[in-house]
Amino acid sequence: MPCNPEPPINLGLFADSELQQPPRIEVLGPQSRVLRGFARPWVERLLPSLDSVLAAAPFRHMLTPGGFSMSVALSSCGKLGWTTDRSGYRYSAIDPQSQQPWPAMPEVFRELAEAAAQAAGFNGFDPDSCLINCYRPGAKMSLHQDKNERDYSAPIVSLSLGLPAIFLFGGLQRRDPSQRVPLLHGDVVVWGGVDRLRYHGVLPLKDGNHAELGGQRINLTFRHAG
Repeated sequence: MPCNPEPPINLGLFADSELQQPPRIEVLGPQSRVLRGFARPWVERLLPSLDSVLAAAPFRHMLTPGGFSMSVALSSCGKLGWTTDRSGYRYSAIDPQSQQPWPAMPEVFRELAEAAAQAAGFNGFDPDSCLINCYRPGAKMSLHQDKNERDYSAPIVSLSLGLPAIFLFGGLQRRDPSQRVPLLHGDVVVWGGVDRLRYHGVLPLKDGNHAELGGQRINLTFRHAG
């Protein structure tokens, strides 16, 4: 599962004390929420499915339209995967690296995404794409809007695993102030409705070692793209 080939990481289960802490909901905006610890009870089932997806579609550093290599390594699963190269940002049913369809979205991924969306007030979420990001220390994501999707009526559901990160959640204009939101292992951020096109990003990841995932942060972002 690491972004770059390395010896396998031992993915053990969470300590019982972590699992026993009840999730709590924090409000970011009118229709945006942080679900603290929401995914912890799911992780035992999530990680083997994630390994299977990455075996079929390994992480890679894609090029932006400007020709720069992204610091974050990416993969996807579901009917559509997000890609970028010199021709632009887009969704595609085919993995450009393998020229095969992206791996199917594991059912446990779908169940988690639907449950998190519902907990944040969005019923009937039907994700058809999961973008998988791998951050190593120093990797970041600049402020951007998620607007390659055809329909903005569905929310974005974003799961954090591994090292902690600082999530930037801004306004509808790039120049608007951004909230700095610490995200920990198992936290899920959901935003949609009037908040759907808010700018967001991730500050450079700090060095560290997570007990389950080692020196990286994995981010699963679920969308209805098609």
